[in-house]
Amino acid sequence: MKLQEDSVNAEMWLTTAEAASLGAEEVAAKFQVDTRTGLWWQEADARRQRYGFNELTVKEDDPTWKKYIEQFKNPLILLLLGSALVSVCMRQFDDAISITAYHRHVIARSLVPGDIVFLNIGDRVPADIRIFEAIDLAIDESSFTGETEPSQKSTAPLLKSNGHTSKRNIAFMGTLVRCGNGKGIVINTGEKSEFGEVFAMMQAEEAPKTPLQRSMDILGTQLSFYSFCIIGVIMLLGWLQNRKLLEMLTIGVSLAVAAIPEGLPIVVTVTLALGVMRMAKRKAIVKKLPTVETLGCVNVICSDKTGTITKNEMTATILVTPEGYVADITGTGYNDQGEVRIRKCDNVELARAAVSSLLEVGSVCNNAILQNDILLGQPTEGALAAAAMKFGMYGAAEKYLRLQEYPFSSEQKMMAVKCAPKYTEDREEIFFAKGAIEKILAQCTKYSANGQLYPLNQKKEKEFATEAYEIGQQGLRVIGLARGSSLQDLVYVGLIGICDPPREGVRDAISLLLNSGVKVKMVTGDAKETAGAIATMIGLDTMHMRLISGDKIDTMTEDELQEVIDNVSVFYRVTPKHKLAIVKALQRNGNIVGMTGDGVNDGVALKKADIGIAMGKNGTDVCKEAADMILVDDDFNTIISAIEEGKGIFYNIRNFVRFQLSTTAIIILGTLWVYNREMTSNGITARDTTMTFTCFVFFDMFNALSCRSQTKSIFSIGLLSNRMFLIAVTLSIVGQMLVVYFPPLQKWERRRTSGWNYQEKKKTVSKVKKGKKVRGKK
Repeated sequence: MKLQEDSVNAEMWLTTAEAASLGAEEVAAKFQVDTRTGLWWQEADARRQRYGFNELTVKEDDPTWKKYIEQFKNPLILLLLGSALVSVCMRQFDDAISITAYHRHVIARSLVPGDIVFLNIGDRVPADIRIFEAIDLAIDESSFTGETEPSQKSTAPLLKSNGHTSKRNIAFMGTLVRCGNGKGIVINTGEKSEFGEVFAMMQAEEAPKTPLQRSMDILGTQLSFYSFCIIGVIMLLGWLQNRKLLEMLTIGVSLAVAAIPEGLPIVVTVTLALGVMRMAKRKAIVKKLPTVETLGCVNVICSDKTGTITKNEMTATILVTPEGYVADITGTGYNDQGEVRIRKCDNVELARAAVSSLLEVGSVCNNAILQNDILLGQPTEGALAAAAMKFGMYGAAEKYLRLQEYPFSSEQKMMAVKCAPKYTEDREEIFFAKGAIEKILAQCTKYSANGQLYPLNQKKEKEFATEAYEIGQQGLRVIGLARGSSLQDLVYVGLIGICDPPREGVRDAISLLLNSGVKVKMVTGDAKETAGAIATMIGLDTMHMRLISGDKIDTMTEDELQEVIDNVSVFYRVTPKHKLAIVKALQRNGNIVGMTGDGVNDGVALKKADIGIAMGKNGTDVCKEAADMILVDDDFNTIISAIEEGKGIFYNIRNFVRFQLSTTAIIILGTLWVYNREMTSNGITARDTTMTFTCFVFFDMFNALSCRSQTKSIFSIGLLSNRMFLIAVTLSIVGQMLVVYFPPLQKWERRRTSGWNYQEKKKTVSKVKKGKKVRGKK
């Protein structure tokens, strides 16, 4: 048991960089575990007691009473409460497979450092794991790195590792196994994992106040200052005129309360709530009310690429045959929606035969399964299978019997299968291969052209390599394809370009944003070539704007980044820390920043941004938790609708503030004017107060009409353009007339009719009766 005590007393954490640089045996020695038997359950329990469960600590939601109390932090609310007080005083995760001496299934939260974990296709990686056995193991790390293509894993130690993309022997917590299988040692769990570090960064960041909240705070502070000034001035005037101090205080407080737009908080809340309801109909879920207005103020949007601008679905877009035939492939996703359109050529039949031969290789040398637009397997293979389906080649792989597979590896950079025809008498073995263009060409001795085979000389090889390079410069991943009787004697049949294309409508949406004065910046963990190509496709100006890498950001100070950031349109190879620095730099420049994303690596920036926007369909839970708004359908165009809604709410609130403050201003000035010119008669009758009240009401109605716009008159806007507004004004006028002339409401409101009083009416009726009698006598 000495070994167990030592292991418990020693710190067993290794950073992923340290683990990546060590051999598997050294890592096993560090964690005092035998890779063949794993940890005994006693040892696992001891480590679990010391290091805790493999889970993240989530802050509890604030209780209802605390949320209620926080409402009183608003200066406007405090001012109203203060006025009320004076009035009163004045009486007025997934399952993992682990080894603990034998194979057994355990829940992910029970894993400890040193556990041995099996990884199979479809598994969610339960912790940070140093891989020591990998068989065609590829892991989707797009939520961490922004790379659409799965990372091919190996077991060899790395001399140098910068960033997640270079750590080929590490499986990160939360990522997904796309193909193959492997084994590894748990090196970090819970908050010590890379996932946990990002989550901790997100928890540490405080969400900034929205522009509306900041404006309301400033307005409340200013009104408080003016209110105290009014009270002070009234008190001073009263003291100079030898008036009673209590009388002056009452008048001062009354005027101060009149200066407060008491209806503003409820109007703002109702306006925002209506905006949230309208946004929900447009498939955008808003988590916080002020968020809707913030969208109207946004002038910079930082958008993640993978899964946001693009669908995170690899798609074949172009293919080139050795004869020079070129075909464009339309449609996106893992389905048959689209076409393979062969560009203009002399012989269409030969072109179709060459394209068919190329796509057949892509279908046979393939392990992907497409079911109801869902991919089971690697994205690259899914793109090849979808391309064949778009050409009408369903079940091409079913014509062959697979005899052997040579799996893809990061060293070989190619995959091959040995097959034999199923339905022909000729059972001659055929090899189908795909992979990096340079590796495929190295295995080829011939190329196919118009149904004939020709020797692959150095000139032709260079020509094919140049074609691949030019397509690669467009941001596409180039796959070479070949077939033949031997792996050392293959026939080159062409290449195909694959990428994760932009979503439909994204280019138009970004164009609208740019035309409306909103800058768009793409922030991605992908490579420069891919980022630049996608930026060009969606209409970002990469010719005149700069592209900056995450490594470059590391070398810059905050001031240097702040100085150049407005002239950068694309950031590539960035980490969550870089994204956070980008958002902060933009905010320091006075920008209102919106951030869109779907992955774990976007969580921190989403929370720090003035408004975080997460994808609802494919977004991670971390991403949705950090966001202020969630796009249910992952449609980038919804942002346009949200901004329009936000601008409408912003103008409505601004117009109401203008209306309310102008009304309160006239009340104060009018009262002071009356106060300075008292009536000759000492008594104030009910008719006097009724007339004053009615004048204020009618002034409010006309003021409301004029405040509908700050730049246009009511006649330019149209008196009948807003029916609800017109109905509200009409009902207000009718209500006022009822209060003045309807007896029950007269008594309730203590009002008198502004026309004849009761006695005058009696005299008039009497005179009319006498007139009738006189006429009758005549």
